[in-house]
Amino acid sequence: MAYENILYSTDDRVATITLNRPKKMNAMSLALCREVKDAVAKADADPEVRVLILTGAGGKAFSAGYDLLDPEGVVYRDKGIEGWHWRMNHDLEYNKSVWKCSKPVIALINGFCLAGALELVQMCDVRYCSDDSKFGVVETRFSAAIACLSMPWVVGQRCREYIYTGDTFGAEEAARIGLVSRVFPKADIEKEVTKIAKRMSRVALACLQWNKRAINNTYQTMGMNSALQYGAEAGAILDATETPELKEFNRLRHTVGLGEAMKWRDDQFKKFE
Repeated sequence: MAYENILYSTDDRVATITLNRPKKMNAMSLALCREVKDAVAKADADPEVRVLILTGAGGKAFSAGYDLLDPEGVVYRDKGIEGWHWRMNHDLEYNKSVWKCSKPVIALINGFCLAGALELVQMCDVRYCSDDSKFGVVETRFSAAIACLSMPWVVGQRCREYIYTGDTFGAEEAARIGLVSRVFPKADIEKEVTKIAKRMSRVALACLQWNKRAINNTYQTMGMNSALQYGAEAGAILDATETPELKEFNRLRHTVGLGEAMKWRDDQFKKFE
């Protein structure tokens, strides 16, 4: 597959997959999702690769989440619950591509990591972020569903506050709650994460793979797969439910633009922040 939305490179046992739509804050279109899944599978099948790094181009954002203006992505919206069921399961499988990869996947987060992007990095094995990073389950603020409800498995009960409020939070808070393992100065993060990836890649491939299988099985035994699937089904029902908040957000998005819709969304919360 020729890539138009991502970059793919390998160097000394480490493959790097870079979301490459910096002018759109690396927003994840359906085309980008297909390319990421293909690149993960490519790295997984490459016997010279032992570790993957997933990151975003431009330094401003890992990703702002799913592309709400993606022309290909609007088709399912007119098909009611059936369309949303397809979309939620598509997004869930996209997120699970890094989880199912037999090799460790490191998320290198540089800047904003919001909504669907936050779901994706939580399915990676390890997360590191720059000191200016911002996180948030911001989709709940306009009544959109969480396709991959991975947060309870990463930060536990703390996830309730972030999901119920849609608040954004910074790198220090992300480290405090265990969302990321370490925070690096923005100027140093690529160098430092690459060093960690290279150290990790010195471990025997079979050792990395069997340890990942064993760790993943711990979560699967606790019911993670069933929980994520239920989350996707609940999300399909939510997205097919035209709440007043979603109705107004979509009206503004279609009449005056996404920027004004986002402003309206944020204005509902300002006086309480």
